Amino acid sequence: MASPLPPPRPAVYPISVPPPAQPNTPSPIPEKRPNPPTLSTPLLPRFSPQISQDQFPSTSTPSPNPLSPANGVKTGSPTPQFSTPPAPPVFSSPLRPAAVPFRSSPASPQPVAFSAIPPLPTSSSPNFPNGAMEFHPQNSNGAEETSAVEESSYVQFTARKLLKRRKQSNVPSLGFGALVSLGRELSPVPQVLQRDPHRCQDCGGYANKYCNILLGSGDWQCVMCGKVNGSKGEYIASTREELRNWPELSSSLVDYIQPGNKRSGYFPVSDSRLSAPVFLLIDECLDEAHLQHLQSSLHAFVDSLPQTTRIGIISYGRTVSVYDFSEGSVAYADVLPGDKSPSQEALKSLIYGTGIYMSPIHASLPVAHSIFSSFRPYKINLPEVSRDRCLGTAVEVALALIQGPSAEMSRGVVKRAGGNCRIIACAGGPNTYGPGSVPHSFSHPNYPYMEKTALKWMENLGRKAYQHDTVIDILCAGTCPVRVPILQPLAKASGGVLVLHDDFGEAFGVNLQRASIRASGSRGLLEIRCTDDVVVTQIIGPGEEAHADAQETFKNDTSVSIQMLSVEETQCFTLSMETKEDIRSDFLFFQFAIRYLSIYQADILRVITVRLPAVDSVSAYLDSVQDEVATVLIAKRTLLQAKTSSDAISMRGMIDERVKDISLNFGSPMAKTKLHRFPKELSLLPENLFHFRRGPLLGCIVGHEDERSVLRNIFLNASFELSLRMVAPRCLMHREGGTFEELPAYDLAMQSDAAVVLDHGTDVFIWLGAELAAQEGKSASALAACRTLAEELTETRFPAPRILAFKEGSSQARYFVSRLIPAHKDPPYEQEARFPQLRSLTAEQRTKLKSSFIHFDDPSYCEWMRSLKLVPPEPS
Repeated sequence: MASPLPPPRPAVYPISVPPPAQPNTPSPIPEKRPNPPTLSTPLLPRFSPQISQDQFPSTSTPSPNPLSPANGVKTGSPTPQFSTPPAPPVFSSPLRPAAVPFRSSPASPQPVAFSAIPPLPTSSSPNFPNGAMEFHPQNSNGAEETSAVEESSYVQFTARKLLKRRKQSNVPSLGFGALVSLGRELSPVPQVLQRDPHRCQDCGGYANKYCNILLGSGDWQCVMCGKVNGSKGEYIASTREELRNWPELSSSLVDYIQPGNKRSGYFPVSDSRLSAPVFLLIDECLDEAHLQHLQSSLHAFVDSLPQTTRIGIISYGRTVSVYDFSEGSVAYADVLPGDKSPSQEALKSLIYGTGIYMSPIHASLPVAHSIFSSFRPYKINLPEVSRDRCLGTAVEVALALIQGPSAEMSRGVVKRAGGNCRIIACAGGPNTYGPGSVPHSFSHPNYPYMEKTALKWMENLGRKAYQHDTVIDILCAGTCPVRVPILQPLAKASGGVLVLHDDFGEAFGVNLQRASIRASGSRGLLEIRCTDDVVVTQIIGPGEEAHADAQETFKNDTSVSIQMLSVEETQCFTLSMETKEDIRSDFLFFQFAIRYLSIYQADILRVITVRLPAVDSVSAYLDSVQDEVATVLIAKRTLLQAKTSSDAISMRGMIDERVKDISLNFGSPMAKTKLHRFPKELSLLPENLFHFRRGPLLGCIVGHEDERSVLRNIFLNASFELSLRMVAPRCLMHREGGTFEELPAYDLAMQSDAAVVLDHGTDVFIWLGAELAAQEGKSASALAACRTLAEELTETRFPAPRILAFKEGSSQARYFVSRLIPAHKDPPYEQEARFPQLRSLTAEQRTKLKSSFIHFDDPSYCEWMRSLKLVPPEPS
């Protein structure tokens, strides 16, 4: 343990976007004409994991490492938003096939507002004299159309085919769209080219595998607008097979890389990827219990960092203490007042002084440990919410130290580490002192004005951080309200996240590690091009409309451009699309291009081209619908309008209307009744939407508005995998021999002799039946297997989920039961239809099962469908 913080040396004393407008209450979904796309900007992520246990037998149950190595997650106008997802789970033991397949269903989009983007004009294909040019298509095999989306998981469409008739394809309840995650790193790696791409001089489209090539001259025809472009003789070939030697003509996904850095006044150093600094901002106003947990998490965090990672440490309360690493193993700090922004003189004293405020871990690990050990609990007898915290001033100081000397000051080029720098704030309460602060009491006579001022100041500070390639993550913990609406603009505008935790323990420590290593690039620009028949109507994700000077201009460029706040694996953009008129061609083309600066300071352009067939058959279209993707798209468009608890209630009504509208448009009427049978091709869609309307995103499971707000923003930016789990939980039952069987998420899975894992995205629950818990040895083994599975399922997820374990009948079991569909009141034939395992139970076992769980007033899935005058589809 290092000695307490010594008296500071000559302290440096300098001087001593609101949420979008609420939508109207929804009514049955009317058909809308295509509008310019709306870009929705999301809020931040939510709370994280802590494994707790309710009266488990204290046997030799193996417990997981508190901070197991966390795999890094490389991670407008109207109303847009973006996302963050995890990779598919890895099972240590084989999974048995689910008795009832567990998937999701199609979704329906809602119009997006991208205010500054004009309607996409149509371009006409050039007319060529007969026989003047003989183009050779690169892909004439029609079978590739249906597998085009499967070639890359960067882009996932709600359907693999599109209906030709505009009226059918634009049914609002079951719209068309895509989930785009271009920041992901996949294996095998895409084709890489160290040269500029060939682009259409008319619309800006990129040469791709679907282009028609004139073998003799090498000219290629753009699939987006039909214009013929030259290739400077590069594509000249004697046969079509030879054209496959060019990666862009053989693969739907290509990376173009230009090494080096084009940014003026900026020279990258050799270890730019590993030396990008991480600044920790630590709340000084914590009680002893919270401080002890935080210190443990911080010690484990610095021990887990790569040796070349540069770290800085700042603590804040009423003042800002900047810790100096030049004093050996002693915790030494320069102190600045926190009541106002630091002056230029004070910052110059820090930047040009002799102190070392950022240092590689290999040279400063003992000092970092001594600094963490020197923190002391808050001693003044004040409520947590009333303590002075100058978080805004601390962020300003950290940004100044990261930016370092300006080019004007040093009269030349500055050598600095490149890539995304990261500020991670460890907060235990609201910002109540200095710039960007609000009074601790809502009854303050000037609170509304001060809140408005604080919101604007925090957003401007976040934008300043974004301009300097710095991402601000805010990890909150404890029981004190942190005023989420005030802190969210700071994290969101910089491209970071806000996460709520129960305490500063395990889940907080895991997220601390994953936040520090998840960035994969900066200065990202996403371009979306569609053939003239399709228009992008809405964009949801972590970005904003790109400025005109940020993109190249072409004569007839109709692309939609998004300036990304950061480029990370865990992000996802949700696109809603519509057709402008009946489709006459057999294929539709979509091109997605992202240009960003990698962690190695290389300029990377990633281009993905997708071709989808257009069909006349409604059944063929419904068969091509991807249930999970459509579910996520519907959920994100719906949640975007649920800003308050009253909005959430309205959106539940919107889900009901959507399900009825899908059945009216695509289902079949029942003879001699007024009922409609939901289309069998979409059998899992209503079940997933039922989970969505009663779960934590729209339902009443989460009680505090701050928690709901954080959850909403995590979901709107989350990756497809995380988003799907947040909508429809995944239920896995432990079996003999350490295997797991996937089951529908119904309360019928709660059998007293079994252990069940329920993955709900931001939470993972482990439930032990009473009979199993009474068997000490078997319960310990089952619990260990379930915990291992839970860790594998969430190994790369960010934010890391909270993991709770409990027994049947305990008070915490309500967390688990409330997220399952209540089917115990359904008649036996309906229970067996969706849960075939019940057919093997005796009457006595059925009675015991029915009386073994808590009863809720919620309707079951079948009861809900009947209330909508619909007949549920048979399970797949």
